[in-house]
Amino acid sequence: KAIRIECGLTQRNVYSKLNVSANCYASYEQGRTEPNIEMLKQLCRIFNVSSDYLIGLEDEHGNKIQITNSFNNNSGKIDFKA
Repeated sequence: KAIRIECGLTQRNVYSKLNVSANCYASYEQGRTEPNIEMLKQLCRIFNVSSDYLIGLEDEHGNKIQITNSFNNNSGKIDFKA
């Protein structure tokens, strides 16, 4: 949402460019659903940012964000934390 506002765009501007419903785009902004790769590419073009920035791997200056990982013995999954 913050990047959309920073770009001076409304939700309607963005969901119209993406050719998706208002509810679909609102779900992306609210974190209820995640865009697929093709949609992510389109969002990058609209906002003129990298995919790493949109998914939180890069800050607004293009610096990579340090990611650490640890093995969670309880679940058997690797937890990645920014």
